[in-house]
Amino acid sequence: MTSPAELAFEQARQLIDARDLSGLARLVGDLPTLVHAHGKNGNDLLGMAAATRDERLCRILLDHGADPASANVHGWTALHQAGYVGSPLLVTMLLDAGAPIGVPARGDGGTPLVVALFWGHREAAELLASRDLAPGNLRVAAGLGRADLLDALLAPDGTLSPAAGAHREFHRPHSGFPEWRPSDDPAEIVDEALAWAARNDRSDAVRTLVERGAKVDADVYRGTALTWAAAQGKAEVIGTLAELGADVNRQGTFGGLSHGEGVTALHLAVQGGHVDAVRALLAAGADPSLEDSLYSSSAVGWAEHFGQAEILSLLREA
Repeated sequence: MTSPAELAFEQARQLIDARDLSGLARLVGDLPTLVHAHGKNGNDLLGMAAATRDERLCRILLDHGADPASANVHGWTALHQAGYVGSPLLVTMLLDAGAPIGVPARGDGGTPLVVALFWGHREAAELLASRDLAPGNLRVAAGLGRADLLDALLAPDGTLSPAAGAHREFHRPHSGFPEWRPSDDPAEIVDEALAWAARNDRSDAVRTLVERGAKVDADVYRGTALTWAAAQGKAEVIGTLAELGADVNRQGTFGGLSHGEGVTALHLAVQGGHVDAVRALLAAGADPSLEDSLYSSSAVGWAEHFGQAEILSLLREA
């Protein structure tokens, strides 16, 4: 039988989903221990509120005593969630409330900064990096586009420092991505960093990494640099990668096992509705007729499925 405490927690969750500010404020005012309660996988209300990107919900919970250091069973805090959704406002609010910044989640090295960089959320990542660069590996240097860090971690001759490949156990923000075990292989470390630079639109870092040995079409874990750039709508770096010889029609993996198999960068730009990225890929020679392996559908089919009318017109004119 569901307990009164569980019913109250579920009511609070529903109020958060509905963005009901006054209702949430009344409920946690009447039941102040709710802000310290945990649901499935140890998730608390503050983390759920952060997932909505609505800073007003988080403000209510913090004002009623929610703990910004509270973590779920994976070590995931509200600050990780703010990095995940890419909200600079939430990042600032949580840091000001005392949220810990260097704690890992879902494996060693999974700090809020790394989570923001994983999804290419540059502004949120730069805010976090201004407080703490942990874990300070090549992923971080590449994602931030920090030439000083790149030079410290990766010499012009391609030699890596020990710190470059350290703290890379984190590789996925949720279980929708498949399991993977990062290795200490220098080529893997450099090639992976290229994808982190690309998804954060860091053209200078991309050039540096390729000059120092990164393979432009490497697919280390669920996506090449080009497919990640396309998925995140980073048009500038798409052009850079094409100039450096990336195969714009390469078919490979992306995301979860039911998401991207045999996909091209164009499929992913289409799915995200990234018009400028689609234009950049078409200008570089992307073929909109290529079909993916899971759904046997071309980029045109994906545009139709996702209701991308403007992109559909571009593809039909290509």
